[in-house]
Amino acid sequence: MNKTILNIMKASFVAAIILLAANFFLVGPANNNSEQGESTDTLKVIEPQNYFTLENQLITTLLSRYHYTHVNLDDSLSSMLFTKYLENLDNNRVYFYASDIAQLEKERYSFDDYLLAGNIQPFFDIYNLYEERMMERMDYVDTILVNGFDFTKNDSLEINRDNSNWANSTQAMDRLWTERIKNDALNLSLSGKTEDEIVSNLKKRYDNYIHALSQYNSEDVFQLAMDSYTTSIDPHTDYFSPVTSENFKIDMSLSLEGIGARLMNEDGYTKVVEIIPGGPAFKSKKLNADDRIIAVAQGIDGEFVDVVGWRITDVVQLIRGPKESTVRLQILRATNGLLAKPVEISLVRDKVKLEEQAAKSKILEINNNGIPYQIGVITIPKFYTDFEGTQNGDADSKSTVTDVKRLLEELKQKNVDGVVIDLRNNGGGALSEAIDVTGLFIDKGPVVQVKDAQGKVEVGADLDPELVYSGPLAVLVNRFSASASEIFAAAIQDYERGVIVGEQTYGKGTVQNLIDLNKVSRNGSNKFGQLKLTIAKYYRINGGSTQRLGVIPDIPFPSYTDPQEFGESSQISALPWDKINPTNYKLFSNLSEIIPRLLSSSENRRNNDPEFQYLNEDIQDYKNSKNQKYLSLNEEVRKQKKDEQDEKEFQRENERRKRKGLKLLEKGETPEKSDEENDIFLTETATIVTDMINISSELTKVR
Repeated sequence: MNKTILNIMKASFVAAIILLAANFFLVGPANNNSEQGESTDTLKVIEPQNYFTLENQLITTLLSRYHYTHVNLDDSLSSMLFTKYLENLDNNRVYFYASDIAQLEKERYSFDDYLLAGNIQPFFDIYNLYEERMMERMDYVDTILVNGFDFTKNDSLEINRDNSNWANSTQAMDRLWTERIKNDALNLSLSGKTEDEIVSNLKKRYDNYIHALSQYNSEDVFQLAMDSYTTSIDPHTDYFSPVTSENFKIDMSLSLEGIGARLMNEDGYTKVVEIIPGGPAFKSKKLNADDRIIAVAQGIDGEFVDVVGWRITDVVQLIRGPKESTVRLQILRATNGLLAKPVEISLVRDKVKLEEQAAKSKILEINNNGIPYQIGVITIPKFYTDFEGTQNGDADSKSTVTDVKRLLEELKQKNVDGVVIDLRNNGGGALSEAIDVTGLFIDKGPVVQVKDAQGKVEVGADLDPELVYSGPLAVLVNRFSASASEIFAAAIQDYERGVIVGEQTYGKGTVQNLIDLNKVSRNGSNKFGQLKLTIAKYYRINGGSTQRLGVIPDIPFPSYTDPQEFGESSQISALPWDKINPTNYKLFSNLSEIIPRLLSSSENRRNNDPEFQYLNEDIQDYKNSKNQKYLSLNEEVRKQKKDEQDEKEFQRENERRKRKGLKLLEKGETPEKSDEENDIFLTETATIVTDMINISSELTKVR
């Protein structure tokens, strides 16, 4: 197992941090002004703690010395930080007035000077103004609810307001909020709520906003300020406050029972960021990244609690619970766009277990032009390893390479004709495992290059000459395949060992290290947070970076995701794509003749496959919805669109059943579809492997 590259980077970085700790801030303990007596019932001006000055200066020094880009805190970064902070507070521009922004703009290029001086008061001043404006809006909500709603008017709501103008008067702001609340009410009406239920629901929802706001303290504001600062440098450099650090440790250890999903707050909604491999959500396949959770209920018959406007920590606490207990969620599916209707799902809580994250295999029966094939599929949810077990020499310790090697041997014994490695939604994991798993498909050679902040390049290579599997191979990826999974896919592509199928991958080509600020500072009276900063970049063996660009598939599939809206390339502060010198490596094969024919065959099949035609229609509808500037607030118009969508889904299902010779559905029937049946991407990828077999055999005969 090749760990040299990681050990060298870790050792040099730790040594640098130790040196910094010995010389940094030779001062006494900072004064700890705790916020005694802070009320959660009324809002008050939030002021920074004295020790935040020390922590801020410590963060700034670490970033300037050890971040990959050697951060230069200047006017350019100040401007980006200012924009990021306002976006974090008011991304949809529904709280601040144009006059507020005009006043705040005077400070746009001053935050570099503030941070260098340890002055974080301006962040708190902006937050306190935001809090004041938000409370004004919450007071206005009561006025809207008292007046009721008229859904017969042809009003409309401006959506996607991140680039819209700020309201320039109280009247304009009131109009904007009247439309927002009316849209909330209309959504509830379309889901079957009565007028009284709508008012009660919205009253509770916006009371939740007030309650959440009242819970904010100085540490929360400091977290928000430092997060705006660090993510302006690059998206994966983060500051974790002490409370956030504890939650981060819980997430990393996966020790609490829950549904196995990472969540974040976005414009008052709880959005799914990531589905954890091996958890209840992952196994159920009912919840996906970017879906929004709007309500939570306990047990099979508990009452739903609307969680729009809740703090993310409170939502997480509501979703977590005892093992084997049931939690029900109402979600808005991301792929359904603006007209998404609430969908209820039920999950049984459990711990995320390592064995559930392990690679698994199955065999697909594929018929291609009358010829039957058996294609083995190995799904790798993440690249995992038992570091402790390996260090202790435990022969039974689990690792990705051990499991995948065993699965390949089993598939070979069953005489499969080809193999698909499914890396969809694989967010990465242990780089050493990605290197070693690559080694199962090549003789030996380089797999990845890593360049540190000093420009030193280390090569991670497979040194084991054993070739476990040499047959036809395809790697299936999507936009959620990131980091270590991109390294594996890139190496397979560069060696021309197999074909890459699916979507352009995420594009995370950077390496991070986590620093406990308490271990760096000599200040012992306050509990500091942690800093995660970028220290290196990944490069392919052909010299190109996976950063921003990711891995572009040889055979692309249709996709809901736009690289400009999701993924590394959508982040303004993402480090750039670049390239270094390639390494020396020998191609496994020559796929230049095969890939164009594979692409043509796949496109022909997909063009004649009703399921792919449905998918293309849905993707176009989704994109049209995303590009929509205004949403009708007329109930009949909205109901008509909803009915049209329901009718389209109903007709599609009956078309499927007619093709299979099944009984047609009656109106109102919506049977569950099996996940196996619906995985058209995996079936098509396996069919592409059979095409590889046919074309390779044909070319061999010609030669």
